[in-house]
Amino acid sequence: METIDITGLPLPVSRVGLGTWAIGGWMWGGSDDNRAIRTIQAAVDQGITLIDTAPVYGFGRSEELVGRALEADGRRDRAIIATKCGLEWRDGKVYRNSSPRRIRQEVEDSLRRLRTDRIDLYQVHWPDPTVPIQETAATLRQLRREGKIHAIGVSNYTVEQMKVFRDIAPIHTVQPPYNLFERAAEDEILPYAVDHGIAVLAYGALCRGLLAGSITATTKFAGDDLRRTDPKFHQPRLNQYLAAVTAFDRFARKRFGKPVIALAVRWILDRGKTVALWGARRPEQLEPVVDVMGWSIDNEGMQEIERILVETVKDPIGPEFMAPPQTSDMRAVA
Repeated sequence: METIDITGLPLPVSRVGLGTWAIGGWMWGGSDDNRAIRTIQAAVDQGITLIDTAPVYGFGRSEELVGRALEADGRRDRAIIATKCGLEWRDGKVYRNSSPRRIRQEVEDSLRRLRTDRIDLYQVHWPDPTVPIQETAATLRQLRREGKIHAIGVSNYTVEQMKVFRDIAPIHTVQPPYNLFERAAEDEILPYAVDHGIAVLAYGALCRGLLAGSITATTKFAGDDLRRTDPKFHQPRLNQYLAAVTAFDRFARKRFGKPVIALAVRWILDRGKTVALWGARRPEQLEPVVDVMGWSIDNEGMQEIERILVETVKDPIGPEFMAPPQTSDMRAVA
């Protein structure tokens, strides 16, 4: 397992982290608790040190499952827990709230659900336009001084918002959506992170399963699965993205002897000081992680990837459907 060091964290961070949004069940068509716990434990046992979660993933359920899973056999001391703050929920609806009072309540609730006495990486989930960024940053700075958290991160922040935040408190990580199909972070976020020594945690590394290579034109999504509203999973775009995945898979196997899922994640790791968040609900979904390690994509390979994208995806779209409106009411959280 390849690792990087992040300031403030007690362990090296694995370059593939476990994303636990789906484990919480909400917006992913449900989840099985016992299987989820086995998945988290399997991740740690195979060297994945970063477990990324959030209170809103299943309205506390994901954090509770992470806490239960890490409690057994000393796994807590082998893991970096990354959770978030700044969202609240009422009657199944989610609202932004990055006020100091809300964050203080959230950190205590998260510590209890996670069954731990410290949070290794505490991230602001979404910027809250109703609360000055300076107040949010000052609260996290104080939590760090108190020892409740070890490092500070932001998620879904712009560069301008990070600049304001960093006037008050350090930022050790930034978490944007980033994958082969969704690359807006390259414009400003990644260069800023490089310039200021900020690690990038790329969420949506497999683009909600598209880059895993198992989704077809006939795949159905049930219940509250967010892919039912994702434009990438609707025609005519779906066929374009599936054509890209097929071409990526053919290229990856011929050139590197790897499946498309490994190519997609390796591509993220080759972009700098990056960690790819790998969502999984079953232990077997982690088996391909081994294919990501120990190699890199050369310049010629990178050029071929770009050529495939241009030739196949004629009507690209980003993850805009997940972005909350600039009001207090939101549904998608990422």
